[in-house]
Amino acid sequence: MSSKSGSEEKLVWWQLSMIGIGCIIGTGFFLGSALAITMTGPSAILVFALAAAGTYLVFDALAKMSAKDPQKGSFRSYAKKAFGHWAGFSSGWVYWGSELLIMGSQLTALSLFSRFWFPNIPLWVFACIFAILGLAVVLSGTHGFEKMENIFAVIKVAAIVMFLVLATLAVFGVFKGQGHGVNMPGTMGEFFPEGYRGLWTALIFAFYAFGGIEIMGIMAPRLKKKEDAPKAGHMMLILLATIYLIAITLAVVLVPFDDFTTKESPFVTTLDHYHLPFVPHLFNGAMIIAGFSTMCASLFAVTSMIVTLAKDGDAPKVLAKKGILKVPHFALGLTVLGLITSIILALAMPDSIYEYLTTAAGLMLLYNWLFLLFSYKRIIKLTGLDEGKRYAGIILILLAVSGTLLDKASRPGFFISLIFLGVIAVILFIRNSLGKRKKGAKVHRARFQ
Repeated sequence: MSSKSGSEEKLVWWQLSMIGIGCIIGTGFFLGSALAITMTGPSAILVFALAAAGTYLVFDALAKMSAKDPQKGSFRSYAKKAFGHWAGFSSGWVYWGSELLIMGSQLTALSLFSRFWFPNIPLWVFACIFAILGLAVVLSGTHGFEKMENIFAVIKVAAIVMFLVLATLAVFGVFKGQGHGVNMPGTMGEFFPEGYRGLWTALIFAFYAFGGIEIMGIMAPRLKKKEDAPKAGHMMLILLATIYLIAITLAVVLVPFDDFTTKESPFVTTLDHYHLPFVPHLFNGAMIIAGFSTMCASLFAVTSMIVTLAKDGDAPKVLAKKGILKVPHFALGLTVLGLITSIILALAMPDSIYEYLTTAAGLMLLYNWLFLLFSYKRIIKLTGLDEGKRYAGIILILLAVSGTLLDKASRPGFFISLIFLGVIAVILFIRNSLGKRKKGAKVHRARFQ
């Protein structure tokens, strides 16, 4: 990406934590949590706790590798170091695919949020507007991106704190809801209205809400002290897990399970049940800012990854070439094609696209997390505790992946993710075959010279 004078300044650990929060809190939490709640009810609290634990285990591995050997390509570089060139190629393109799907999911979510005010405008119109604005942020360069993410992080946390304060006041009866009070689950049946199967299928959406920890590895080389990478990430995850769990808990105890919908944020649904003029509108605006910032982070990450792949020979070299604005315009062009595809999907499947894209994006994200945990063992000498934590992380991720097969609405997203993996595998096979032929031709010519 383009660089300006200030873009090479080193970061202290708390700045990296803020960038991480800015990149993670977004539509995955504000709207994706609605999918989890509608699938499993109040037990969404447990689902998010499990996802937080799984995310911690993955980040712990990433942080230890980043502290020992900071790499610009982060997890992709570690996969390549652990398993060879094929692993770096696969990991990089799987990440690219996941971020592409995340962008589509975020564009759709932002359009749904905007429909709160303009219900008659088609989703694709909003998707076009947000896509153009996102590209403008990316063109501002690395320094502009970091500054904007810091501002967005403050707005996101402020919006969630506002919800926590208002919801807490509602619990204590300061505000009166629409015909109901606090709904504390009294039995296992009330806590698990859809049974354990509902909890299993909802796990992917809770993991998706924590998607974005990869940016911590990508930005780790920018730290003043590389050994601060674990501290920055752990502080970020503690803050995220705390506010996520409290917010979900307040939402499910204030509003009956059946009142939540996948078309609206559970937090807006909760605020709508109380007589609070303008507050749902204010919160909806904050959610749009939150979603837009994570979309910008995805745009930045996916374009940066294409450039890294091109420089390493895992993509056409032309994709790393910079243009007049010192931006890799061919890489950005490939990203734009992904945005256009997302807009077309929003036009073709407005009712189902969000769940399909969110499921597929979450799965592609988890495939890379699995790759990271497998690489971890080869790069770091693990203690018995480290090995146990690694296995626990793998089990939680496999549970989230397998849960998508149990739900009819999530299953298409699983097959979309498999299509992406299949395309990457075919390209890798063709690439290796051509490489062997070229190598064989060189050996043959050398023998007859």
